[in-house]
Amino acid sequence: MRDVRIHFVRQYSGDSGIKVLDRAIAIVRAVAAGDKTLAALSADTGLPRATTHRIATALETHHILSRTPAGEWTVGTALASYATQTPPQLLSAAEPIMRGLVTATGESVQLYQLTGNTRTCIAAEEPASGLTHTVPVGSQLSLSAGSAARVYAAFGLIDALPFPAGELEAVRESGLAESVDEREVGLASVSAPITDTDGAVVAVLSISGPVERLSPSPAEKWGAQLGEAAAALSSAL
Repeated sequence: MRDVRIHFVRQYSGDSGIKVLDRAIAIVRAVAAGDKTLAALSADTGLPRATTHRIATALETHHILSRTPAGEWTVGTALASYATQTPPQLLSAAEPIMRGLVTATGESVQLYQLTGNTRTCIAAEEPASGLTHTVPVGSQLSLSAGSAARVYAAFGLIDALPFPAGELEAVRESGLAESVDEREVGLASVSAPITDTDGAVVAVLSISGPVERLSPSPAEKWGAQLGEAAAALSSAL
């Protein structure tokens, strides 16, 4: 049985000749395909549970993996940081603030960074239960729709043409952008800019959830809480 398991891992992740590295890559790939319990992760990789737990825990220490509120393994913030050159202090400061925002609102929270002609989710926190809208870390989304895209447009970082000029002026004045049924039917969101010490927008913090919970105005629903969280994260930078 042990030979079969090791053969599976090598076939799954490639055989570099460094067993622990091959196993770690197999675990990361399995989690990247979807959040996993320890049992599911062990089954997917063919590794013993004890081995899976030991390696996954080590990967968690380096933020390659992390755990959801339900205790499942998920992709950590480090991978997005490596891919987008995100300042490490942004992610470390964002984690407790985003968790606090989830606790306060009961909705999903995302942190986006501008990556060329897309915005990439570099961190995400989800409530432990209830209907949520999950945006996996690493997801690349459109810049032509959604509240986060409106923030980037309002502050001159992307083409503003897809959005009404009056709405973008309101975003600059309030520091909040909202969308309902825009990027995805049934989804509503509110977003706020994260700025550095020079006032430049370095990321966008968003709350998203079902239209039936956030409509008619996501900004009226959770704008105050989001604004406080965004200010706290900007100050931490």
